[in-house]
Amino acid sequence: MEFLIEYGLFLAKIVTVIVALMVLIGFIFANREQLKERVQGHISVTRLNDRYEQFKETLLEAVMEKHEFAHLKKQLAKEKKAEEKALLKKHKAAAKRKGSKAASSEVGAKVLQKGAPEAEPEKQAGSNGERKRIFVTQFNGDIKASGLSHLREEITAILQVAEAGDEVLLCLESPGGMVANYGLAASQLARVRSAGIQLTIAVDKVAASGGYMMACVADKILAAPFAMVGSIGVLAQLPNFNRLLKRHDVDYELFTAGEYKRTVTMFGENTEEGREKFQSDLEEIHVLFQHFISEYRPNLDVAKVATGEVWFGQKALSMGLVDELKTSDEYLTECAREVELFQVEYKEKKNIAKKMGLAAEAGVESALTRLFSRLTAWRHHAQ
Repeated sequence: MEFLIEYGLFLAKIVTVIVALMVLIGFIFANREQLKERVQGHISVTRLNDRYEQFKETLLEAVMEKHEFAHLKKQLAKEKKAEEKALLKKHKAAAKRKGSKAASSEVGAKVLQKGAPEAEPEKQAGSNGERKRIFVTQFNGDIKASGLSHLREEITAILQVAEAGDEVLLCLESPGGMVANYGLAASQLARVRSAGIQLTIAVDKVAASGGYMMACVADKILAAPFAMVGSIGVLAQLPNFNRLLKRHDVDYELFTAGEYKRTVTMFGENTEEGREKFQSDLEEIHVLFQHFISEYRPNLDVAKVATGEVWFGQKALSMGLVDELKTSDEYLTECAREVELFQVEYKEKKNIAKKMGLAAEAGVESALTRLFSRLTAWRHHAQ
């Protein structure tokens, strides 16, 4: 009798596990099509000036006496009100100038229709009568430049409102990756310059290979003192299992049409001719890379830096790869005193299945990082 009870419990557990697995598989299949489709996202804008002011106010409240902070808060409120009043006045003046200009243009058009000589055009005032605006965005690159889809949306949104005199700041971090992907990412940044908007790129950690391909498009490149910059070269590597397959009597057949449709393979026996062609293709990409950099940084001695080497900030500055040693935080906090700062982010709505996948990925990455740290610490301890 006891055996039957235990056996029944065992069966119940098995059935429970099977049902749970079926539900999970069904859930994954139900959301598979949603994962394939790109989920519509939205643009999120944060005014960084408010964020910095909040940081300042919170810290002052902690370090000052209560009555002193209350007095300071009132004073700051008065100053802010006066600033808003002055800004509103500028708005009205700018609107008035635009209105009078439109009216004079209409009159001028009528006069021209009558054959009168063309009047000298009125000089433009400030683009919008306001303080300069900096639109801040970020790009964290991987080998596939996965952040490209977000960058495209952010640049498109910014260019809808940016005017002459405004600036775009891209905080860039990328070790490089696939040529076509990073070429397209660089082209997105070129849109900013083509629109007549100043483009600044800040590199706090690394902008190498495809990352530097993006960075060189900027009007100005900022780099932290220990940021890694350069790696102007092309890399390709792949294993070859042909000898292993032969050892186990496994045939591998590859069918192509076109002399150079496939030059080197992972499973076939590579020829010297195929290797030479593959190397020739890499050299051609390297030349295109150098020409691209020369176009945007004509004063840079590209031949000197296109060796595939990476340099830290100070050396990169002396070689002309960057224009100034400064972190993105330093640049933003300096600009916040005189400039309106807006952080622009494109955010996607993620379904439950995608969130679960991202959470699992983050968990695995975290576990591997902790394991690597422990192994490193153990090795140093053993030594």
